[in-house]
Amino acid sequence: MAWDRQGRSVPVWRSLQSKFILSYGAIIIALILFLNTYPILISQDLVFRSKQDSLWRQADLITSTLAGSEGLTAEGVEANLTQLGVIDATRRVMAAGVDRVMVTDPAGLVLFDTSEVDNAKDKYGLLWEVVSALRGEDVFRCEYREDAFRSRAAAPIRYRGMTQGAVYLYEYDEEQAGMLVDFQKNLRNISIVICVVTLLFSLLFSTAVTRRIAVLLRGIRTVREGEYSHRVSMSGGDELTQLADEFNALTGRLQTTEEVRRRFVSDASHELKTPLASIRLLTDSILQAEHMDGSTAREFVADIGEEAERLTRITEKLLTLTRMDTMPPVVREPVDLKQVVLRVEHMLTPLAGTRQVNFRMDLAGYCTVLANEDDLYQVTFNLVENAIKYNVPGGTVMVSLFLRRGRNRGDGDLVVLRVEDTGVGIPEEDMPKIFDRFYRVDKARSREAGGTGLGLSIVRDMVRQHGGTVEVRRRMPEGTCFEVVFPRWQPEQKEEKP
Repeated sequence: MAWDRQGRSVPVWRSLQSKFILSYGAIIIALILFLNTYPILISQDLVFRSKQDSLWRQADLITSTLAGSEGLTAEGVEANLTQLGVIDATRRVMAAGVDRVMVTDPAGLVLFDTSEVDNAKDKYGLLWEVVSALRGEDVFRCEYREDAFRSRAAAPIRYRGMTQGAVYLYEYDEEQAGMLVDFQKNLRNISIVICVVTLLFSLLFSTAVTRRIAVLLRGIRTVREGEYSHRVSMSGGDELTQLADEFNALTGRLQTTEEVRRRFVSDASHELKTPLASIRLLTDSILQAEHMDGSTAREFVADIGEEAERLTRITEKLLTLTRMDTMPPVVREPVDLKQVVLRVEHMLTPLAGTRQVNFRMDLAGYCTVLANEDDLYQVTFNLVENAIKYNVPGGTVMVSLFLRRGRNRGDGDLVVLRVEDTGVGIPEEDMPKIFDRFYRVDKARSREAGGTGLGLSIVRDMVRQHGGTVEVRRRMPEGTCFEVVFPRWQPEQKEEKP
C-alpha cells in the first residue's frame, strides 16, 4: 500500500509499482498482438503467392495445349489432358496442386469437368472466374475458410486473338492450412510464456525499485521531521544508489548547517545577553541608590555607554554576516590593493600609537585584484586591527604585499597580503576554529580588547566571495601570521557585473 505526505493511503492504480506493471503489460500486449498477427499474415500471403504461381503455371500449360485451329470438343479436351498427364484414364486429376479441372467453350458451356460431387458437364459454368476468363482476363482467388485453403484460377484459351474457351482450376488444401494453424498455436503458446515471464519480471523489478524508492521516501520524511542525523543505506551502483548518496550528502550538509545555526543562535544570545545584563545591573544600581554622588553616576553611565557600544558592534557585524549570506554577487572591479593597505595604515595609526605598537610595511606595486574595494578594505582593516589589539606593548605589526607564481602550470600570478604580529600568538589547537563565528581564544582578553568573535568570520567569508583564500599559522619565534591570497587581475580580464 502506498501513502501520501499526509499519511493517507494512495489508490493502488496510482502507485508507481502499478504504473510499472501497466506499462510493461501494455508493451507485452502490443508484442503479443504483433507476434500473433504479422507472422501469420506474412505466412498466409506467401501461401497465396505460391498457390497463385502454381495454378497459373498449370493453367498456362493447359491453355497452350488446348489452343488450336479447330474448335474445342469434349473428346478432344479429354484426349489432350490425358496425353498431357493432367488426368489419367479414369479422369482422376494427376496434376500436382490441382483438385478439379473444368474446360468450357466460348459460350461458357462446360465441355469437361473432373468433379465427382457437382460435375457441371454439359451445363453452363456460371462461375465468376469462368465469366472473367471468357472476357480475356486471367483470374486467381484464394481464401482461408473452414481450416483449409481454397484456391481458384481461370484463364482464357486463345488462338490468333480469338477466345476459344476457358480453363478453370480449383484446389482444396488442408495440409498447408493445418501447418499454418499449428504455427499460429505455437506462436500463441510462446506468447503466453513470454507474457507470464515478462509479467513476473516486471513485478519483481517494480517491487525492487519501489522498495528502494520507499526507503528514500522514508528517509526524506524522517529528515523533514528534523532528524538530520538519519542516513539512507542502499547497495548497488545504479542511479538510485547515487541518489541515496546525494541524499546522504545533502542531509550531512543540513545537519552541519543546523548545528552551526543552533550554535550561532546560542552564541549570539550569549554575546548579547552579557552586555544587556551589565546594562541592567548598572541601571538598577543607579535607581536603587538614593544618594549617589555625581562622579559615581557619571562612571555608571559611562559603563552603560561602553556596553551599548559593544552591543552596537556585535549587531553591526551580525548584520554584515547576514548580508553576505543573502545578498547577490557584488560588483567587482580592478582594485590596487596597495592603496587599500595604505588607507588602513592611515586609519589605524592612532590606535597603534595608543597601544605602543609599531608598523612595518613592505608593499610591492602592481598588486591589482578583481574585487569590491569596500570588502578588501574591511578584510585588511580587521586583520591589521586584530594584530594591533592582541599585540604586546613595544610590539610590531608587519604588513607585506607581494606577487607569487601559481603552483600549477598555466595558473596566473597571485597577490599575497601577509599580516604578522609579535604578540602572544594563537595555540595550535585553536587555529582550525578561529574563523568560526563567536570563537575566541582568550574570551576575557578578547572582550577587554573590544572583540566580538565575528571579525575573522567576516574576513574568511569576504575573501572566499572574491575567489581568494585565507590561512593562519604561528610566526616564529612569536606571534601570528595571516596570509590572504587573491588571483592577480590582468588587463585583458573583463570586469564582472552582477
